[in-house]
Amino acid sequence: MKVVIPGGRGTLGQRMAAHFSSAGNDIVVLTRSPGEVFPFRQVGWDGRTVDEWAGELEDSVLINLAGELVDRRPTNANIALLRNSRVQPTRALVKASHTYKPRLWVQASSTAIYGDAGDAVITEDAAIPSGPPQMSGVALPWEEAAKAATTGRQVIFRMSLVLDRNTVVLDRLALLVRLGLGGRISTGRQWVSWIHVRDMLRALQFVVDNEIEGVVNVTSPNPVQNETLMKELRQHLNRPWAVPMPAPLVKMGAWFMGSDPEIALTGRRCLPVRLIEAGLDFELPHLGSALDDLFGPV
Repeated sequence: MKVVIPGGRGTLGQRMAAHFSSAGNDIVVLTRSPGEVFPFRQVGWDGRTVDEWAGELEDSVLINLAGELVDRRPTNANIALLRNSRVQPTRALVKASHTYKPRLWVQASSTAIYGDAGDAVITEDAAIPSGPPQMSGVALPWEEAAKAATTGRQVIFRMSLVLDRNTVVLDRLALLVRLGLGGRISTGRQWVSWIHVRDMLRALQFVVDNEIEGVVNVTSPNPVQNETLMKELRQHLNRPWAVPMPAPLVKMGAWFMGSDPEIALTGRRCLPVRLIEAGLDFELPHLGSALDDLFGPV
């Protein structure tokens, strides 16, 4: 089986590539900068025009990750950059698929598409709100751009916070905890949907192996509130109680760090209903055991 991963040079892309490579599959990473030292075969593309790279899509499993990192200041220019860096390459892939048809199109997306959902339980049938612009305003056009693809099957892979080392959000949270700034953020009641990287890969393999189509929430069945997340991180990093971080301070700190404060101040209580109903067995469904795996047991 050939697995083609546009945007596969990032941490999650490399995790996915290594997972499928370990089973003997042919891995192709579409990248704007081929030639650098990298463990998987690279094919150059510009993310805009259909060229020789398009032939790699024929009968492949395509996992579309193309796009700039989300965690940046929510300026109009950055929002446009995030949206265009996803939509433009997706349109090029769609155009190529009309000639070279993938057997399966896995369209990466984010549970951030549900916006700030409060305490509501979010399943795959939930309505998509009109904002915030850096959340649904980016993820929704990305998903919409993929709908015109020619493919045997398409899955919209809406990922929550993936817990893994060397990922921006978890590394930033761990740094704050180590600096003594690991108190609850704002009220601490905002819901955090998360998934351990191994379960994310299990979910990805599951949708490849089973005749699932449409939207799947890729998240642990046990979301937690921010206060619980920060408490678990303090325990696993051997840090004492810390004062809460009020929202104005979070916004100020995010600006200096070049980050989006809404990532921390908003929340979604997402459940992976379709994956559970289809029979996916989660290996690390509870936050404590997931952090045990990453940081060592308490």
